[in-house]
Amino acid sequence: MLTGMSQWLTLSRAAHLLGISRVALQKRIREGELRSFDGMVTAEDVQLAWPELNLDDSGSFEKTRAIREDAFARRLRERVLPTQEALAQRLFAQGQELAELQRTLTRYHTLFESLHARLGATPAPTAEELGRLLDEGLAQALAAPAPGHDMAALDAMLRVMSAHVTVKPSGREFFVEGSETLLKAALRAGLAPSYGCGNGVCGLCKARVVSGEARAVSPSEYRFSAAEKAQNHVLMCACTALSSDLVLEVLEAGAPEDIPEQRVVAKVRKVEALNGEVLRLHLQTPRSNRLRFLAGQRVTLGARAGLAGGSDLHAEYPVASCPCDDRNLIFHLCRSDRRAASADFSQAALDGRIKVGDDVSVWGPWGSFVLEKDSVRPLVFIAIDDGFAPVNSLIEHAIAVDAAESISLYWASSQPGGQYLPNQCRAWNEALDEFSYLPLAVDDLPAALAANAALATSDIYLAGAAERVEPLASVLRAAGVPPQQLHIEAF
Repeated sequence: MLTGMSQWLTLSRAAHLLGISRVALQKRIREGELRSFDGMVTAEDVQLAWPELNLDDSGSFEKTRAIREDAFARRLRERVLPTQEALAQRLFAQGQELAELQRTLTRYHTLFESLHARLGATPAPTAEELGRLLDEGLAQALAAPAPGHDMAALDAMLRVMSAHVTVKPSGREFFVEGSETLLKAALRAGLAPSYGCGNGVCGLCKARVVSGEARAVSPSEYRFSAAEKAQNHVLMCACTALSSDLVLEVLEAGAPEDIPEQRVVAKVRKVEALNGEVLRLHLQTPRSNRLRFLAGQRVTLGARAGLAGGSDLHAEYPVASCPCDDRNLIFHLCRSDRRAASADFSQAALDGRIKVGDDVSVWGPWGSFVLEKDSVRPLVFIAIDDGFAPVNSLIEHAIAVDAAESISLYWASSQPGGQYLPNQCRAWNEALDEFSYLPLAVDDLPAALAANAALATSDIYLAGAAERVEPLASVLRAAGVPPQQLHIEAF
């Protein structure tokens, strides 16, 4: 067991400091490269495990400055506080001083433990031996700090700027940057808390503060009962974290059945062609009525679309964006969609009858094509043509919550160049460790999957037209993929 005087970091905070995923950190622990105790690691061990880390080049100072720029009012910055660079440097210097004091205390603690153990040993130590042990221990305790960067100092600095929040009973964690609200930070981190209006009226996002302190950053109209006040409830949409470590009791959605059916009227923000076949439709919900859904789910869209006689169009589409995008909902509309209703809706967008500023009704969500809860198996996503829409939502969510050690994306197209967002996929592949992207033709997909020896131990998410998806699903089952690990969205 590691000494109790060491500086302990949660896995989430250590990953936050290193700029890696929590899953990657857990992999190091399982492989024996990093010690842990009760879900914690020491700053010293993390520093030893990543000796190549250059904190000056890690972006931490720049991130701190950006957070502070957003968090403080202009008048306070100009009249009271020092410059951003000076504040960041002073915080880091103070963190170094605190870290060195802690290390000194740790060395004194080690000295007293060794003296205590020797005094209780047989034969009893001589005065000369005790004097020598004391001199050696004091020399170590008072030794000059080793040159180089300090993980503990950086942690002390970032604790001022980024609060760490633990959610009960799920144990999920997220960070609050600057003075952003608890709800915004939770959604950005991929959590699915209960919420409604998002502006302090409905009270659906209330949470109980178990430990730590939160403070209001925006007004709210919701009135807590006497019992809720006594139990220290707050609104996540109106409060931020005041203490550096906060524990909240939050009602979260863990399965599709936990999300109620909703109806929202959204505005068209943008309609753009991704290629000759696919349009991207960007909707934005009102601030007072946002849509709750899980990544991978579908909704029904309705629009008047300027048709003669005032006829309405309705069609069902998967949401292509992540729930962490808050009010923004993205859909991929395909010109060649064989579903009559969807084809009519897509054609109306192509013809300009659905345009920026129009109202579009959104109701749902529907479907169970969602990430398997609590699974840590590798993720394999297989998109066929516009089956990429729900897969995009799932991948963005998986990245936000560190859902797996590795992510593989196979995007198969029935037409040359049918991968209509290639740059985005390549960016994931280049920026993320353990992410692989393979664009290919539909006919080449079975052979490519057969070359993946890890399919049977992975969670597989397959989406696309039913006539292509269903035969491929049969091939995967025959290859040994357990049915409970194969998730299908067939249009």
